[in-house]
Amino acid sequence: MSKKIKVIAEIGINHNGDIKLAKEMIDLAVKYDCYAVKFQKRTIDVVYTKDELDVPRKSPFGTINRQQKEALEFGKDEYDEIDRYCKENDIMWFASAWDLDSQRFLQQYNLKLNKVASAMLTYDDLLHMIAAEGKHTYISTGMSRLEQVDHAVEIFRQYDCPFTIMSCTSTYPTPIEECNIRAVQSLRLRYPDSVGIGYSGHEIGVLPSILSVALGADVIERHITIDNTGNLYGSDQTSSLGPDGLRRLVRDANLVSDMLGDGLKVLFPSEVGVMKKLRRF
Repeated sequence: MSKKIKVIAEIGINHNGDIKLAKEMIDLAVKYDCYAVKFQKRTIDVVYTKDELDVPRKSPFGTINRQQKEALEFGKDEYDEIDRYCKENDIMWFASAWDLDSQRFLQQYNLKLNKVASAMLTYDDLLHMIAAEGKHTYISTGMSRLEQVDHAVEIFRQYDCPFTIMSCTSTYPTPIEECNIRAVQSLRLRYPDSVGIGYSGHEIGVLPSILSVALGADVIERHITIDNTGNLYGSDQTSSLGPDGLRRLVRDANLVSDMLGDGLKVLFPSEVGVMKKLRRF
């Protein structure tokens, strides 16, 4: 059997501030044998300006942007419960921090993994803080030029911090013609010291993510949700995988991995009987 493909189930903010909903998505990731679940952590008044937070925005949580952002942000009580629940269910969790205080917050949980979100790729202070921890870090490359990715990678090299580069397009949902799956190959060639190469997809459906495995991805990250049909509030819901999508992703990614084989042309034992029966010369 080929190497098992790691699937990271990105819960992100699809929990809508509801710990019960977050647990349902953790259950979903466990059910379909995902490698880990991932969240997002922000200090609202650091990540966003006052003007941004004061913008009118109708949501289930209020009438301005601040109310929506604050409602979607889990605090210590919720993350304590997430930490306990994931340990109970034998699945790893981690989160992408969007500011220094959020990364310090995450440090208390002694997580095994870190994540640099595409939006944070050029935030040098945060990159230095994460790299200094020395934990395996997934670096997403959405909305970035190669020289910006080079710069981020160099910071991780300075600390001898293991990293995986994630090919990514930061459009929600990503148009099929912008998935650019071949970037998985070029990133592997450009960063040979990467622990692996991954694909962080935001497309609708699973095909681009599956194709990424055929081109060399060994980890896939996808947003997940309980319901991606429009019944749940949230900008990420429709570009997320629902239960059946996640099931098919994990199944098909590993089927493709098995199908690829080692590339050597051989006579398989299963062919010998057929050969003796059919070959005449």
